[in-house]
Amino acid sequence: MTWWEALLVLAAGIGAGTINTVVGSGTLITFPVLLAFGLPPVTANVSNTIGLVPGSLSGAIGYRRELAGQGGRLRRLGTASLLGGLLGAWLLIRLPGSAFKAIVPVLILLALVLVVLQPRVARAMAARRRDGAATGTGPVLLLGVFLTGIYGGYFGAAQGVLLIAILGMLLDDGMQRLNAAKNVLALTVNGVAAVFFLFSSHTDWTAVLLIAAGSVLGGQIGAKVGRRLAPPVLRGVIVAIGLVAVVRLLIA
Repeated sequence: MTWWEALLVLAAGIGAGTINTVVGSGTLITFPVLLAFGLPPVTANVSNTIGLVPGSLSGAIGYRRELAGQGGRLRRLGTASLLGGLLGAWLLIRLPGSAFKAIVPVLILLALVLVVLQPRVARAMAARRRDGAATGTGPVLLLGVFLTGIYGGYFGAAQGVLLIAILGMLLDDGMQRLNAAKNVLALTVNGVAAVFFLFSSHTDWTAVLLIAAGSVLGGQIGAKVGRRLAPPVLRGVIVAIGLVAVVRLLIA
């Protein structure tokens, strides 16, 4: 990797760490960059997942005030995330690389749709809370978190968007506290998947270290100033980069 490629990967890590802390979808920044520099899709995904773990931890720490009083909730939901993330990581390794290459463009397009629809989801969540809809940590919530964990362990783009939508629909709590919980659950998924990949898959450690360094810085940026970013601009950047990734995978 040349010095300018290394700088771009580092910058992508900063962007991904920031975006993951604010809403999710950071993988749509780093994954296309790794593909552009010639990494095979599965190796790029594995290296990206491992590299983003420190950033997820950084973002969770940045939201530590909003985590107060959520210990019991996070233990229950965290178990579902852990099991789902482990299953998703296992599927990534067990399924052939050709399957990943065929499935991921569809997953990226789904993630982009979720990113575009995120404002509507947020409005629906607010309306649901105003109407006093029934909420709780029942089987539907646990199943939703588990399935999102599978998705996150396998690929992970827009995992945070899925989590915040599920939590917002089924839990009666403030958005910032839900976002803090989302960061912890995403960290759980990425963490267990990363540990699994360390013992079962090929990794590009240069990419891992650059993304890790960038995402740690980005996690703090996201926790402190990320909320000030203009949402339409942020979504536009994510969608544009995601479409580049889809094209890159389809023509490779």
